[in-house]
Amino acid sequence: MFFESYKSILYSDTLLPDIFITEYLPSMSPECLKVYIYCLFLSKHNKKATAEELSKKLEMEVDKVKDAFAYLENLGVIIRKDRSIQFVDLKEKEINKLYRRKTTSTPEEAALSAERNKKRNRIISAINNTFFQGVMAPSWYTDIDAWFDKYQFEEDVMYALFQHCYDHNGLSKQYITKVADNWYSKGIKNSFDLDRYFIEYQKLKDIKLKIVKKLKRKSPLTQYEEEYIEKWVMDFGYGFDVIELALKKTTAIPNPNFEYINKILTSWHESGLKTKEEILAADSDKKNTSSTSTLKQAVIPQHANFEQRKYDKEYFENVFEDV
Repeated sequence: MFFESYKSILYSDTLLPDIFITEYLPSMSPECLKVYIYCLFLSKHNKKATAEELSKKLEMEVDKVKDAFAYLENLGVIIRKDRSIQFVDLKEKEINKLYRRKTTSTPEEAALSAERNKKRNRIISAINNTFFQGVMAPSWYTDIDAWFDKYQFEEDVMYALFQHCYDHNGLSKQYITKVADNWYSKGIKNSFDLDRYFIEYQKLKDIKLKIVKKLKRKSPLTQYEEEYIEKWVMDFGYGFDVIELALKKTTAIPNPNFEYINKILTSWHESGLKTKEEILAADSDKKNTSSTSTLKQAVIPQHANFEQRKYDKEYFENVFEDV
């Protein structure tokens, strides 16, 4: 005996899991979202549709429909087969990501791990409540735990990482990882390291703004130009007073660029010149040396560099008469 449940389309619903909303929706384009939801609706009713039919139904170009399928597949929410599309069970996927094989440990290691996890859980809970309104997707928990292990950040640094990203470009995992990589490369692990970095970061930011203003740049600095400035400030230890001396020297060339400025500052650094006063003194000595050399060349008599004596006809006649 076969029992069949029936609802007209007026009363039926297409379920969308919350994990989709928290984990996948924020990074998805409107076109991809339209394709996903409509195809989810079709799969519930076991319907068929080509890309061309979806294009007409969703009022989208065919290429955009195909691009949406490619994106959804790369995102891991659908699996494309030869003649069908399978929707991934997102709940099961997240459960598999959260699952970890248990291993044995000593009582000391277990106690240390438990204490560490208490601190981490408090920070993760604070991150959830502050930046995700208390509905952070489960995958964030495993990612944050992995970042703790990878970067060896203390708990307050991890919270500061989310605060910094939230205040700037937002909470995409790609951006958070990029900032975390940068902090890790700077040797940041605790709040003292972070405070020192932020002082240097603010100094670098102020110098960038001053350079842009002095050069009257309307376009933003390129990545390579910013790397030059970071080298001058972080590696060479130069303040804006020294960098400004190099900027002034660009007036002598028709098309000044950062490579030219970098050569000037690099030469000063390699010469051991650290302050504005040392650089000005070195330039003064160089000019004095050049002036002295020019003066010596002017006073030293050169071979055949004198006025010849002139003799008239009468002088020669007198010489021969004396003989």
